[in-house]
Amino acid sequence: MLSVVHGSVVVGINAFLVEIEVDVSPGLPGFNIVGLPESAVKESRERVRAAIKNCGYGFPTQRITANLAPADIKKEGTGLDLPLALAILAIAGAIPQEAMEGLAFCGELSLDGTIRPAKGILPIALSLRKKGKKGFVLPKENAAEAAVVQGLDVYPVEHLSQVSEFLKGEISIEKKKVDLSQLFSCQEGKGPDFCDVIGQEMAKRALEVAAAGGHNVSMVGPPGSGKTMLARRLPSILPPLTFDEALETTSIYSVAGLLPRDSSLIVKRPFCAPHHTISDAGIIGGGTVPKPGQVSLAHNGILFLDELPEFRKNCLESLRQPMEDGFVTISRAAMSLVFPSRFTLVAAQNPCPCGHFGQEGQICSCTSAQIHKYRTKVSGPLLDRIDIQIEVPAVPYNELSKSRRGEPSEVIRQRVISARKIQEKRFNKVAIYSNAQMSVREINRFCHLDDECRKFLEEASAKLHLSARAYHRIIKISRTIADLAGSKHIQVEHMSEAIQYRNFDRDNWLL
Repeated sequence: MLSVVHGSVVVGINAFLVEIEVDVSPGLPGFNIVGLPESAVKESRERVRAAIKNCGYGFPTQRITANLAPADIKKEGTGLDLPLALAILAIAGAIPQEAMEGLAFCGELSLDGTIRPAKGILPIALSLRKKGKKGFVLPKENAAEAAVVQGLDVYPVEHLSQVSEFLKGEISIEKKKVDLSQLFSCQEGKGPDFCDVIGQEMAKRALEVAAAGGHNVSMVGPPGSGKTMLARRLPSILPPLTFDEALETTSIYSVAGLLPRDSSLIVKRPFCAPHHTISDAGIIGGGTVPKPGQVSLAHNGILFLDELPEFRKNCLESLRQPMEDGFVTISRAAMSLVFPSRFTLVAAQNPCPCGHFGQEGQICSCTSAQIHKYRTKVSGPLLDRIDIQIEVPAVPYNELSKSRRGEPSEVIRQRVISARKIQEKRFNKVAIYSNAQMSVREINRFCHLDDECRKFLEEASAKLHLSARAYHRIIKISRTIADLAGSKHIQVEHMSEAIQYRNFDRDNWLL
């Protein structure tokens, strides 16, 4: 005798439909699960057995074999408890097999039959819709997360007996509905605003350019100059998440088990600020079964690294591939997974170990060798991927004491959104989304320089001793500044401003 129930498992951030086949045959009582189950799936035997008995159903006393197909994909997590229990109940005649046609199930069972929430529900729901499933039965706590997927009926449940009665037609379960427009309206909530920042006009302008073009930023300045304050306000001027970006970001947080219980969809751009003691696996991702790291949790948002030279060198060097490619590949003996990691890097550091080098009224206690060693902790190839590099000087007291407020984030944000719309139109036929992602081919195609601009860039490079690697970065920043100004072509004034944002390319940076 055979019964079949459909569930799903997550591998990376993608979900796969799992067909659970349960067979009962004569022989000594036993319960075997085959099809590459991990430890949590193997342990489901005892949870399923206890839940079925405690709900008042009889558990078969024959030999039970459960096959999880496809058998070549490792099954991890506790979400297969519910479909496995239903397959056994169907083969025992407690529920009709035909009632489960077109449905998929997910949920962890407690010993008394209560259904607990599981991870990775959003990618599972997206996979089920793609496979043509009409309904999804899952824990009540996860229902709102799955309900953001249009075209899939979501049935929230709390107990195994409730699912059984629903499948037998004894009760009805109201489908979960989510108002997407209401969810996205929540992203306009209050948060850190640029109007709180007094002074630092150049730094605020640089962050506006970074937000408009998706450029990575590095800020150098003494302690207390406002680097962290500025970085934490950058999300307030970024363009709003699109629905597709929200789905991508939420899928990552769902798989990592970090989606807030009261949230069904992440509608604000992430801001991740790991401590400098973070490990390689913490920042890139990893584990026996690889999970997303900080670079993936910052996908479509900001990765802020405060005190950049204090991070381990391996961690910093591991950022190079995701910054360049927009994804990170984690390879293990059993599998190789790809996690998205398209983020804007914002880094902050002091000018020297004590933090007072070049600061008026302060005495720097560092030697030239110490300063050189401190600054070279960040490698050239990593700096090469940071477009905007600026100094953030200390704000004088007479500036701080003024009562005037700065420009509000919402005003800056509207300029950023306008610039992004120009880029969206420009790149509608190529697979990039912002000026920062342009390669040499796109730069030559979309960033035409007239003779005056070329001559100006040549003279500036010779006078300021700019490195060769700054050439394309300056052109990309100039293109973003031109977009903010609504200019079709790059002008000399745009290029002049862009050159000011390449401080690390000058000879005096490394002393």
